[in-house]
Amino acid sequence: MAAPTPTAAAAATTHHRILLPSPSPSPRGALAPAFLRLPHREQAHARAQRARLPAPLAAAASTASPEAPASGAVPGKPTVLVAEKLGAAGLALLREFANVDCSYGLSPEELRAKISLCDALIVRSGTKVGRDVFEASGGRLRVVGRAGVGIDNVDLAAATEHGCLVVNAPTANTVAAAEHGIALLTAMARNIAQADASLKAGKWLRNKYVGVSLVGKTLAILGFGKVGSEVARRAKGLGMHVVAHDPYASADRARAIGVELVSMEEAMTTADFISLHMPLTPATNKMLNDEAFAKMKKGVRIINVARGGVIDEEALVRALDSGIVAQAALDVFTKEPPAPDNKLVLHENVTVTPHLGASTVEAQEGVAIEIAEAVIGALKGELAASAVNAPMVPAEVLSELAPFVVLAEKLGRLAVQLVAGGGGIKSVKVTYASARAPDDLDTRLLRAMITKGLIEPISSVFVNLVNADFTAKQRGVRITEERILLDGSPETPIEYIQVHIANVESKFPSAISETGEITVEGRVKDGVPHLTKVGAFQVDVSLEGSLILCRQVDQPGMIGAVGSVLGEENVNVSFMSVGRIAPRKHAVMAIGVDEEPSKSTLAKIGEIPAIEEFVFLKL
Repeated sequence: MAAPTPTAAAAATTHHRILLPSPSPSPRGALAPAFLRLPHREQAHARAQRARLPAPLAAAASTASPEAPASGAVPGKPTVLVAEKLGAAGLALLREFANVDCSYGLSPEELRAKISLCDALIVRSGTKVGRDVFEASGGRLRVVGRAGVGIDNVDLAAATEHGCLVVNAPTANTVAAAEHGIALLTAMARNIAQADASLKAGKWLRNKYVGVSLVGKTLAILGFGKVGSEVARRAKGLGMHVVAHDPYASADRARAIGVELVSMEEAMTTADFISLHMPLTPATNKMLNDEAFAKMKKGVRIINVARGGVIDEEALVRALDSGIVAQAALDVFTKEPPAPDNKLVLHENVTVTPHLGASTVEAQEGVAIEIAEAVIGALKGELAASAVNAPMVPAEVLSELAPFVVLAEKLGRLAVQLVAGGGGIKSVKVTYASARAPDDLDTRLLRAMITKGLIEPISSVFVNLVNADFTAKQRGVRITEERILLDGSPETPIEYIQVHIANVESKFPSAISETGEITVEGRVKDGVPHLTKVGAFQVDVSLEGSLILCRQVDQPGMIGAVGSVLGEENVNVSFMSVGRIAPRKHAVMAIGVDEEPSKSTLAKIGEIPAIEEFVFLKL
């Protein structure tokens, strides 16, 4: 993806200078795709002068290190510390641009001692880059590159606070991970690992290791992204019937591969094999648990080359022992490496590998090149789509829009949780109502936060102002914006924000408005984001904690009935609001709760005779 065209405007804060890209023309001036740090007071004047240069010159000037070069280093070049093994091709690229220090196996103390002499740091999964590392850098560290996809070992909040960009390499290991998934699937189906161990132990047990054929079997892929779709292509070549569940999967892309998109329920209940390719998020943590296994076809086989935490490992052991799950093939675990006495690893019906999904010569070289290019681009002042943390924004803009930024993300999170079915989200419209003229209201940050709320809960992508538009486009989500000009004072930037999702079914049908879209509306009241409309129903509830929406017959005692159920289960109600169309007709009750109600508590709410539908939403 080509870098955006640099322009000249800059935004300064006391400690940082961050220049942001302009996804769309801005009436206040497009912002340059570069970020510059002001780590030391004595550098402020020089950096301020450089910010006035044409952007390409400013970016080039920013690569020079303010510190004296280390022994053997070339003056004027930035220094890149490579803390874990990186492929030769990536190192060659880095050495053309920077002074490269390859120091593997550093202790935390040694890393902190070195980091103040470095402009960039490249790690894999074995090096923890916490707040202490950013603090020890003294403001010099400008880029952290993660050679791989997951960034659990990097403190993103601390990186952003210290003006440090974090980039990863999300695409280079796609084919390797898919191939490993297929290798585990076929090895499991034919008992390859168990038969190999048996034969090497001097046994000849042909009858014991009779396998199953793959032709005609149904493979359900949970998570139809890059790796999931490549697994699907290969499984089709083996004669399997492939279905997939992913709320953001493109139906056209799935059909082109010959894959049917289905609901999660259908995927789990019809599959002979289930292959996991979703990220580990709060929504997917231990997603395959006792309840999920109970829904599966007896004798199902599980493959996981994604993240260990998406499976409740103790529940999987129980499912294997009971025969619900016939076999499992796992490359990832909740804790890595797993304990020597891990029951799942030692189970005779489980095939395991030590997180080898990306471990091919080709993938390792590809990751090295991808992360080297991303780090070099960042040091040049370019912001690539692989940036995973949000850059600083101008203080005056952030101050004014701060409560609306929170509102925008929460409306996105709320809206996506209302979507049902396996068709995915394709069309989203965002409406801003404001007394300001369109050219005096920059909504890029708000659009990015709505995109973040829509995509992050069910994706491994970290969405920010840098990559929001790219991420939405990559997933086939078209986001349009509409502005309603109101009469009144333009002192408040926005009166309300609406999010509309078209052409989808809803878990809460009352959220469907007259236009046939899922519609939610929010406002900021006294600095706090509020939900003010769901579908056609007016409500007023603070978007804090979690939320229960109930559609009910409008009759006396309903608030008390629901409140009593929650009170009996020690669930604290923070806010409650009821919106109705007309007296004694239908109403929607919005209830804010501090704790997550148990499934039995929610079931009791659903059993109240006048409750027609309800949904629990995490915010």
